[in-house]
Amino acid sequence: MCLICDRIDMIKNGTNPYFVRELETGYVVIGDNQHFYGYSLFLYKNHDKTELFQLDMPERIKFMEEMSIVAEAASRAFGPEKMNYELLGMGDAHLHWHLYPRRKGDIEDYGNKGVGPVWSYPLEKIYADSNRPSEEELKKMKAALKTELDKLI
Repeated sequence: MCLICDRIDMIKNGTNPYFVRELETGYVVIGDNQHFYGYSLFLYKNHDKTELFQLDMPERIKFMEEMSIVAEAASRAFGPEKMNYELLGMGDAHLHWHLYPRRKGDIEDYGNKGVGPVWSYPLEKIYADSNRPSEEELKKMKAALKTELDKLI
């Protein structure tokens, strides 16, 4: 089983502390690490398709639409200067969007003099335990994101 499937099982069992809301095609979660404050993910419900182009057109359109709604809600909730979107999958071949609220200086002087993708920043800094939200902070983040999702759906 993949990490995303494990996280979805935790959502279904009520044990995923990062779960925010279920949508038609996926699950909204707050990222475990918050170097990029407000980092959220949108996890496709099924593992049977691993590429966006494998979804039939109505499902693909709905998945993209819902991801855009989650991105807008994250932007409203966390106030970034710009949102970055990634649908990768070499680490976990399960369709899932990474939604990064970005701010000037968030990658320090890495990348092209501080400008560039999130992966310009050292992974050990992104995934440092010090970037994990406290239980209280996570509760506030989830509430803020859920409030904005409720306004958009």
